[in-house]
Amino acid sequence: MQVSVENSGPLERRMTVEVPAERLDQEVENRLKSMARTARIAGFRPGKVPFKVVRQRYGRQVQMEVASELMNSSFQEALNQEGLRPAGGPRIEPGEIEPGRNLEFTAVFEVYPEFSLAPLEDIEIEKPVTEISDADIDAMLDKLRRQRATWEPVERGAEQGDQVVVDFKGTLDGEPFEGGEGSDMTVELGSGRMIAGFEEGLVGLSPGDEKQLDLTFPEDYHSEALAGKAVKFDVKVKQVSASKLPGIDEDFAASLGVTEGGIEALREEVRKNMERELENARKAVLKDRAFEALIEKNPIEVPAALVEEEVDRLAQDMQNQLGQNQNLNLPRELFQDKARRRVLLGLLIGEVVKANNIQVDQDRMRTLVENIAAGYEDPEEVLKWYYGNQEAMASVQTLVLEEQVMDWILDQAKITEKPYTFEELIELRQAANS
Repeated sequence: MQVSVENSGPLERRMTVEVPAERLDQEVENRLKSMARTARIAGFRPGKVPFKVVRQRYGRQVQMEVASELMNSSFQEALNQEGLRPAGGPRIEPGEIEPGRNLEFTAVFEVYPEFSLAPLEDIEIEKPVTEISDADIDAMLDKLRRQRATWEPVERGAEQGDQVVVDFKGTLDGEPFEGGEGSDMTVELGSGRMIAGFEEGLVGLSPGDEKQLDLTFPEDYHSEALAGKAVKFDVKVKQVSASKLPGIDEDFAASLGVTEGGIEALREEVRKNMERELENARKAVLKDRAFEALIEKNPIEVPAALVEEEVDRLAQDMQNQLGQNQNLNLPRELFQDKARRRVLLGLLIGEVVKANNIQVDQDRMRTLVENIAAGYEDPEEVLKWYYGNQEAMASVQTLVLEEQVMDWILDQAKITEKPYTFEELIELRQAANS
């Protein structure tokens, strides 16, 4: 078998493979003889069909099947022979396939980049430092109260924080547009769930009021037909409701699962949960900054095929989050940057692990699973589920390896500390995860 490889790009390779005709012809011959023993053709008894007839009837079909199989197997042989690591599947370009002729084909594919990690001694990483104050606990209790608010209809103009039930109909250039009409829809003023100006336009309206809103969809709106377009919404207010917050008392504590110790026990439980959330947020922000430093110091090429596979995964994840019944058909460009960063980071993390012979810390795995379980009502059941689920434990292993790589990066870097409030750190974490 003859193999030649051409570099057609930084990572793209064109590999031409030539397989001797004898190898193809012999396999075709063997397969046709095997078929002749059981072939059923009109006018002949089973197993008595002349080999010449079998060749005439099935020769071309078998030749193409064998050629396809040979191209796949010889592609793998050629990769091993040349020491190449393909990233993603190849595009096979076959030559002429004829009896007595060498089987020649070209495989176009990308390879994984070869690189050495850049030193990190000169990088600086800012470590967030946060303490939970009594004011933070008060704010969290207020948030929990708002989550358990009840709603009472009122006969007055709507205010920020109210819930408003509306019917609405949108038009673009005087014509209705898809998704622009709704009835008995509940809108919470100040939530930011509607496009800019919709919620603000309802402030001051009372039950029975009608109003036309002149609004513009954002330039980055997911529907190209509406992005950046000026529209009108005819809105009718059917009900305005104000929130009624529960008091912070023993009944409120009990509703949150704290049945003994009253308000002080509730505050202590809230503090513990916030400290756990704080630690997770601090670790997530620090990991994001460490990985960003790793990326900046190692601007390597990444295989486009792997990026496209990651785009598919991200698009499917979003589809799953929004529900299988909604086919948004979002543009692939929406996921390109995030997909490329994930692929690049995966390659760099893998190289750090290999270059430093980092082994998964089993104690850290146990600690991580226990910390995850501690956030649930029945930690023991969660622990049992994790330890009985290989896929879940594989995810834990990946997280622990990432933490160990983060530690390796931080050991190389110069660390500075900066204080943040609890809310600021949570916002930082959300930005890091976006």
